Amino acid sequence: MDMEEQMLTLEKFEEASEVVRKVTLETKLVYSDYLSALTGSRVYLKPENMQFTGAYKVRGAYYKMSTLTQEDRAKGLITASAGNHAQGVAYAAKCYGSKAVVVMPVSTPVMKVNRTKAYGAEVVLYGDVYDEACARALELAEEHGYTFIHPFDDLTVATGQGTIAMEIFKELPLVDYILVPIGGGGLATGVSVLAKLLNPKIKVIGVEPEGANCMQESLKAGHVVTLPKVSTIADGTAVKTPGNLLFPYIKDNLDDIITVKDEELVVSFLDMVENHKMVVENSGLLTVAALKHMNVRDKRIVAILSGGNMDVITMSSVVQQGLIFRDRIFTVSVLLPDKPGELHRISGVIAQANANVIKLEHNQFVSTNRNTAVEIRITMEAFGTEHKNQIMDTLEKEGYRPKLVRTNI
Repeated sequence: MDMEEQMLTLEKFEEASEVVRKVTLETKLVYSDYLSALTGSRVYLKPENMQFTGAYKVRGAYYKMSTLTQEDRAKGLITASAGNHAQGVAYAAKCYGSKAVVVMPVSTPVMKVNRTKAYGAEVVLYGDVYDEACARALELAEEHGYTFIHPFDDLTVATGQGTIAMEIFKELPLVDYILVPIGGGGLATGVSVLAKLLNPKIKVIGVEPEGANCMQESLKAGHVVTLPKVSTIADGTAVKTPGNLLFPYIKDNLDDIITVKDEELVVSFLDMVENHKMVVENSGLLTVAALKHMNVRDKRIVAILSGGNMDVITMSSVVQQGLIFRDRIFTVSVLLPDKPGELHRISGVIAQANANVIKLEHNQFVSTNRNTAVEIRITMEAFGTEHKNQIMDTLEKEGYRPKLVRTNI
C-alpha cells in the first residue's frame, strides 16, 4: 500500500493537525449575529482569511512537505496555483529550506504574485486559467526534476486541509452543517471525510461559482468532467477539471453542492466588511453567499472563509459594484431648462429626500435647443432600495422625469 492510500484516516488527520499547528494561526469560530438573523440559524464563520499566509492552503502544503523525503525536498518543489496554494507551498518550502517554483495564471492578482515571491519562490506566469498553468508546471517538473505538489488532487494535501474540520468540531461539537468552497476539491475532500468520520449525521455542503461548477457537473455525470471554459470573479476556484483522486471521496461524503452567481459574491464582500470588519476574497465568500440558498432553520452552520488575499484594485471594484447592487449608489439623468436657478431647485429637492450627492455631470449639448433642455446626471448615495425609490418618487412629484442610468463612479 503506497502512502497516498493510507491518507484520509482519523489517525492521519490527527497527525496532520499536530504538524500544521506549527505554521498556522488559531482561527477561532466567529459567531455572526447578522447572518444568523438573516437565515434563522446559528451561523459561525471559520476565518481562514486570517491565516498567516492569508488562506487555509498552508495546511495542506506544509503537511505534504512534512511527508516528503529529504531527497525529494532537495530536488526543489514546483506547483501550479491561482495564488493561495502558491503562498502555502512557498512558505512551507522556506520553512524546510527548499527551492520553490510556482506557475501561476497570467490573470493572477498582483498581490498574490508578490506575496508568493516574498516567501522566496520563483514565479512563472503562464496560461489564462489554473489548468493551463498546471500543465506547464508538470512540464517544468519533468524538465528540471522538481518534486510536484498538486494544489488539490493529492490525498496527503487533502488530509492537511481537513484539519480545519478537526478545529471546527473541537469548538462546536454539535455542528449541523459545514459549508465549504470548492475549486478542485481538496478542501472539500478533507473536510467532508473527517466530518463524516467524526459525525456521520453531519451535512457537508460544497459551494462553487456558477461559472466554474466543475464538481457539480462531474457529480451529475458520475465521473470527472472538464468544463469547456470557466468565467468567475472567484479566481481561487476558477478550475475546469476537479481532482480525479478526490472525486470518489467527494461523491461519498458531500451531501450537496450549491452554486452562486458573481453578483452574490460582490454583495457578500460588502456584508463581511461592514458587519465583521473582515476582508475575504471572492472564493472565500462562496459559503457566505450560499447561506441564503439553504432552506433550513434553527441549525448550527459553519461557513468556511477560505482566504482573504484580494488586491486593492479588485477590492475597490467589488465595493463599488456591491454598493450599486444594493442600491446604495445610483445615477439618474434629468432634463432641465438652461436657465439660472434650476440646479439650485433640484438640489433642494434632493436634499429634501435626504439623499447625498456624490457626483454631478452637466451636459449642455444633449439638445440643439439649450433653452428647451440640458442634461444633468446626478450620482447619489442612498440607504438602500426603499430609500432610492423614495428619492425617485420625490423627483417625479416635483415634475422631473428621472431616468436611471448605469452608474460609473
